[in-house]
Amino acid sequence: MRESFTAVLERNRTLAGGFATEPYEVAWAAEARWFIRTLERTGTGTLMRVTTQVSPDGLHWCDLDPEREVTGDLVTWESSGFGGWLRLKGAVEGEDGGGEAAAKVMIYLALKS
Repeated sequence: MRESFTAVLERNRTLAGGFATEPYEVAWAAEARWFIRTLERTGTGTLMRVTTQVSPDGLHWCDLDPEREVTGDLVTWESSGFGGWLRLKGAVEGEDGGGEAAAKVMIYLALKS
């Protein structure tokens, strides 16, 4: 029987500028799917870009997937070929690169063995 688990990495967190989620140990999982639910955006033309990162030890990171722009209220994508640890790194900016942009989000990581 397959096992599954959904971790809530960020709950009602307001992101501005650069950020990284807490790392999550995923060595037991065969599948990983990210969900970002945007609850609120502030600032003109707020853009959020994220990249899935992988690590062998939870301390040193490299990009796993290409950067993607988060649009809409709920977005999802699958990550594959990962190692022991996953996290998201990203940035929230205004369309002109301004500093007043922010996004309040929920970030989930759904895992299956």
